[in-house]
Amino acid sequence: MGEAGVLVVTGGARGIGAAICELAAEYGYDVVVNYAADDLAAETVADRVRAKGRRCVTSRADVSNEDEVLALFDAAVALGPLTGLVNNAAITGNTPGRLDEQDAKAFRRVLDVNVTGTFLCAREAVRRMSTRYGGDGGTIVNISSTAARTASANEWVHYAASKAAVETMTVGLAQEVAREGIRVNAVAPGTVETGLHAAAGMPDRPQRLAPSIPLGRPGLPEEVAEAVLWLLSARSSYAVGAVLTVGGGR
Repeated sequence: MGEAGVLVVTGGARGIGAAICELAAEYGYDVVVNYAADDLAAETVADRVRAKGRRCVTSRADVSNEDEVLALFDAAVALGPLTGLVNNAAITGNTPGRLDEQDAKAFRRVLDVNVTGTFLCAREAVRRMSTRYGGDGGTIVNISSTAARTASANEWVHYAASKAAVETMTVGLAQEVAREGIRVNAVAPGTVETGLHAAAGMPDRPQRLAPSIPLGRPGLPEEVAEAVLWLLSARSSYAVGAVLTVGGGR
C-alpha cells in the first residue's frame, strides 16, 4: 500500500480530477480513478500515476447509482485500507441558460450526480474509515464551486444550487464524524481551464470571464489539486468543515 494509503477520486479521468490523481501519487497515495465513460482517459491517468511509482486501478461507475458506488469502494479496498476520498464527479447539465428554461429531467440528473453522488460516496467512505465502524480514520474533500456563492445566473443556477447543497453536506458531515477520526472539508474552485466549458458549448468561457477575476486569468486544474492535497494531508489537521475558495479572488 502507498505510504499515504488509498485514495478514491471520483471523476478522476480528466480536468481537476485527473490533476488530483497525479498529484496524489506524488504525495504517496495509491489511487482509484473513478470515471463515467471514457476508458482511454481513465487509463491514461492511471498510467501517469503508476509512472510515479504508485499503484492505481480504474473503476467505471455512475456515482448516482448505489450498486455501482458499492463496486467502486470494493475496488478501493482491494488496494488496501481506504484513507481518503475526493468527491469530484459533477455535471452542469450542459445546457446553460435561465432557470426557467431548464428541463426538469436534466435538472434532476444534475442533482443526482452532484448531490446524491456525493452523499453515496461519502457514506461509503465513512463506513470504511470511521473508528465507529472499526476503521483507522481518514479524510474527505468535496469539490464545490464558487458558483454556490455567486449563483451563476443566466447560465447554471441549477448547478450552483447543487454545489450549495454539497457545501452544506460538507459542514454537517464534518461535525458528525470529526471525533471518529475523519476530517471532511471542501474546495470551491472558481473558473478553471477544463473541458467542462466546451462540453456545455462555451469553450471560450474561461477567457471571457477572465476580466471579472481579480487575478486576471482562469485557474489551472493543478492549482486546485494543490489545495485538495493540502486538505487531505496532516498539514491541515485543524481544518474541519472548511470550504476553501480557490478562485483567483472572485
